[in-house]
Amino acid sequence: MSHSYSSDITREQFARILPLLESARRRTKPRTVDLYDVFCGVLYLLKSGCQWRMLPADFPDWRTCYKYFRHWSERAGPEEESILERVLKKISWGGPKEQWTDRADQLLHRGLPEREEHR
Repeated sequence: MSHSYSSDITREQFARILPLLESARRRTKPRTVDLYDVFCGVLYLLKSGCQWRMLPADFPDWRTCYKYFRHWSERAGPEEESILERVLKKISWGGPKEQWTDRADQLLHRGLPEREEHR
């Protein structure tokens, strides 16, 4: 894919973190998307604060990006860092001013309390 957003990282930076991202992979079928594009889509969303469905068409489908985001955001324990946290530290990513883990929690649980109230 050809995209150029301020949230993108270089392919060289991505090569340094690729083993970490792939370590979370569940062995099923061959991957059909470029992980670089998926990761840049996640970074775009974290930085811009847009909704998942509003990811630009330059990135893979929002469902794909969201699936990887959820997988990379999982923590083995309450005191352990997720793969996404380790990767962002490794590339010294300068994202939004708010703590990115708070932003990640918002993205994972967006709208849940409101929906439960209306049931």
